[in-house]
Amino acid sequence: MSAPKKVVLAYSGGLDTSIILKWLQTEYGCEVVTFTADLGQGEELEPAREKAVMLGIKPENIYIEDIREEFVRDFVFPMFRANALYEGLYLLGTSIARPLISKRLVEIAAETGADAVSHGATGKGNDQVRFELAAYALNPDIKVIAPWREWDLSSRTKLLDFAEKNQIPIAKDKRGEAPFSVDANLLHTSSEGKVLEDPAQEAPDYVYQRTVHPEDAPDTPEMVEITFEKGDAVAINGEAMSPAAILTKLNELGGKHGVGRLDLVENRFVGMKSRGIYETPGGTVLLEAHRGIEQITLDSGAGHLKDSIMPRYAELIYNGFWYSPEREMMQALIDKSQEHVTGTVRLKLYKGSVNTVARWSDHSLYSEAHVTFEEDAGAYDQKDAQGFIQLNALRLKLLAARNRRLKG
Repeated sequence: MSAPKKVVLAYSGGLDTSIILKWLQTEYGCEVVTFTADLGQGEELEPAREKAVMLGIKPENIYIEDIREEFVRDFVFPMFRANALYEGLYLLGTSIARPLISKRLVEIAAETGADAVSHGATGKGNDQVRFELAAYALNPDIKVIAPWREWDLSSRTKLLDFAEKNQIPIAKDKRGEAPFSVDANLLHTSSEGKVLEDPAQEAPDYVYQRTVHPEDAPDTPEMVEITFEKGDAVAINGEAMSPAAILTKLNELGGKHGVGRLDLVENRFVGMKSRGIYETPGGTVLLEAHRGIEQITLDSGAGHLKDSIMPRYAELIYNGFWYSPEREMMQALIDKSQEHVTGTVRLKLYKGSVNTVARWSDHSLYSEAHVTFEEDAGAYDQKDAQGFIQLNALRLKLLAARNRRLKG
């Protein structure tokens, strides 16, 4: 790959991406544009601007953007219409943020005339795959620079030495090994590494940042009502809110009651197993609510088909194929299923649990007349079930008769 002339760097303002910024300048002698995304990670972003300026980045080459609404509206909500869970448990909080970051990197590259983008993902993880597959899907000619796969800064000591040599500020707590690494956005927090690397050891309480311990949660349950329109949450307790505001509020409610903790050993796309501690309080509440409204508004055939493709859909997102044609095809099917997923769900939050306790909708398929144990006024003739059973039993009878004959 020829040396880039201008690079757009996904820049957090932290030590690692500051080192990458300086490394790009010294290694390639290229101009660097920084992109810092506010995805609801809960950190002040202006220090990233100040640090970029200090490292020689022109003010017009510093992009700091609040993309929380786009994140929830165009990425999180479509994923939740599918009830997506990777390996049955993980709500894909990190996975779903990467395609949006890559999208902006590529767009900013086009706006600024840059010929390359760069990220700070390591060569062992999934994020390198997600960033780069998304970037190539959006611009097949873009160059991608992954410093962790190229440089010789292979230890923490070498990184700190490089930082000191290039006058990059090092926070005092960076002098030693970090106890674990954290990725956060509006959907979740992810903690991995160091004290969490042995899956036989329980994660220490201080790892959790977004949720109280369920045992310390309020002793009184809290009720919350979530209203949906065509599969997307639009209001909480009757108050209409934007997508990002809804997820922010659900994070607050779920976190207060210790909802959404997950200790998971997952299979990374690159082949190894890794242990992560995830906190997804708002997402966990939202998933339960979405399932609740689908129970009364979604036809059984449509719902079962959706459930059958969900693992594949979740795996595509986890592996970085958000912009693949197969994910988009599945999304079209999923979105079609949501045309009548409209109504309200009431949930109970209590000491780490969230449970649907009521649901109602003008689009409901639920018929009390058909399921009642009382008189149904002719809505359902129970005698019809006999023929239904006999027809479905026919092949089972033939199989049993054949097997008995052969045994005899």
